[in-house]
Amino acid sequence: MKIRKMFTQIEEVRSEAGVDAQEPLRKVAVIAVVNNPFAGKPYAEDLSVLTDASVEIGRQMAEAANAAMAPYEVVSYGKGGIAGLNGEQEHVVAMLTTVYGNVMREAIGGGIAWISSFTKRAAPGATIEIPLAHKDALYVRSHYDGMSIMMPDAPLPDELALICVFANRGRLNARVGGIKADEIEGKDGLH
Repeated sequence: MKIRKMFTQIEEVRSEAGVDAQEPLRKVAVIAVVNNPFAGKPYAEDLSVLTDASVEIGRQMAEAANAAMAPYEVVSYGKGGIAGLNGEQEHVVAMLTTVYGNVMREAIGGGIAWISSFTKRAAPGATIEIPLAHKDALYVRSHYDGMSIMMPDAPLPDELALICVFANRGRLNARVGGIKADEIEGKDGLH
């Protein structure tokens, strides 16, 4: 599969509710826009060609996202994608399976928690919210967050837009209880 374009979006929050952060919250999204070989074609049961292609595409995306996080370490992640209108939502889901998640984990040196995700079908100019959660413990509430992504010219009807998002910390001023990041047991991906 061919990547038509890849771009990076960086958001850095330095203050919230008038309180300056000791460490800013940096969120990085890398978006890869690829051709969809199933767009406009009859229903296909086997989508493994998409899953197989996601390994190398995902590796390029995750490495770029990790590099853009510098000088910060990744502690939260999320993934998502948009199928163009001639495709199915299932096409983009096929590219965001465990093998894609594993290359995200490899790029940051680990992570055992399930990777939150969101997908949909839409036209160019659509926005999508990618959920974030802590990479080692899903129940760490301070890291429940997200990033809004807008692609002005993608995906075209016969394309898929894949999204990888990393963050260096939880929300600024998080104070709704739950397990704290320094209390993570790191055994089951939840606690």
